[in-house]
Amino acid sequence: MFQELYKYRELIKTSVKKEIRGKYKASFLGVLWSFINPLLQVLVYAIVFPYMLRNTGDNYIIYLVTGIIPWTYFSTVVNECVTSVKANAGIIKKVYFPREILPLSSAISGIINFFISCFIILVFCFIWNAGFSWHLVLVPLYAVIEGMLALGIGMALGAMAAYVQDLEYIVNFILTMAFYGTPIVYQFDMFSGSSILSKLIALNPMTGIMQGYRDAFLYHVLPDWTTTFILLGVSALVLVIGWTIFRKLEKGFAEQF
Repeated sequence: MFQELYKYRELIKTSVKKEIRGKYKASFLGVLWSFINPLLQVLVYAIVFPYMLRNTGDNYIIYLVTGIIPWTYFSTVVNECVTSVKANAGIIKKVYFPREILPLSSAISGIINFFISCFIILVFCFIWNAGFSWHLVLVPLYAVIEGMLALGIGMALGAMAAYVQDLEYIVNFILTMAFYGTPIVYQFDMFSGSSILSKLIALNPMTGIMQGYRDAFLYHVLPDWTTTFILLGVSALVLVIGWTIFRKLEKGFAEQF
C-alpha cells in the first residue's frame, strides 16, 4: 500500500496543490478567507459568550483562538474527506489510481492550511501579551495527532458516503454537536467531575488535543505525556480502522456513480 502511494506521489502533490489553490480560487479575497473565517468566529464568540458564562478566565480571546482554529482544521478535513469520493466520481470511473489519495490529499492540504492559520494565533498571543515559549515546538505533534484522527474518521465516512448519499448532511450535524461537546468556547472545569456530561467531554479525544494546543500557545507548560500518548494511540487506531473500512468499500465506488 505504501509502495503504491509512493509510486503515485506526484499525483498526491498535484492533488494537494489543487486542494489548496482551488478552494478559494473563484472568490475575491482568495486564500485570505483561511484567516477571515476563524477571525469572524472568534469575534462572534468573544462578544456573546462572556455574557453567557459566569467565568471565562484570563486571556479568553487566546483561549477561543486556540480552540476555534484547531477545530476548523479538524472539521474541514473530516468534511472534505467525506465528500472527496463523490466529488471525484468522474475520475474514479475512468482512471485507476489508489483511491486513498483523495482523502489523504484533503488531510495534507488541511494540515498545511492549519500551520498557516497558526500565524493568527501567534498574532493574538502577541497583541494580548500571552507571550511565546519553546513549548510551541509541540504544536506539530498535536497537529499530526489531530490529522490522523480526522483522516481516520473522514476515510471511513467518505467511503460510506459513496453508498449512503445523505451521510454528508448527517456528518455536518454530528460535527456541530461535537463542537459543543469539546471545550472550545467554555472551560472544562465548569462542569462537575462526577456528572455524565463531564465524563463524556473527558472521553472526547478532541478535549485532550485542545488542551495540548493551549499548553503550548497559552499556558507555556509541558503537556500530560500519558494523555498525549493515549491520544496518539487512539488516533492511530482510528486511522487504521478508517483505512481498513475505506479499502473494503472502495471496490464498489465506480458502481455507485
